[in-house]
Amino acid sequence: MITIFYWIFLAAIVLGVLYFIGHSLKKWPAGFFVAGFFLVVGVLFYYFYLEQAFVKNWGGKMSVKVPQGQVHISATWKDDNLWIENYDPVSNTCIFQEYSRGHMLEGKVVIKDCNPLK
Repeated sequence: MITIFYWIFLAAIVLGVLYFIGHSLKKWPAGFFVAGFFLVVGVLFYYFYLEQAFVKNWGGKMSVKVPQGQVHISATWKDDNLWIENYDPVSNTCIFQEYSRGHMLEGKVVIKDCNPLK
């Protein structure tokens, strides 16, 4: 729910800037530039900072897909990063995959000869 409020707030800012600069001041090119700047900054701020903070702290929504052929075991938060443990029965390995803010600098730990399903 908090995510929806963020996007509504961002859309209101972008449209408000566009209306004020473009319509009221009659400077449409500057209005589109400033509104586009706010839109890009707002999207990047959400993607690189707010997404996981919303999910962890305020009940936001996030989707993570389990890779084909693997079995999901558990998920946990470490600080603001989500760690997911999956099991690959073909290679008999447990895979801990980190989902960090902006999906950058993600860690991965592979444990060989791991069979947690027995």
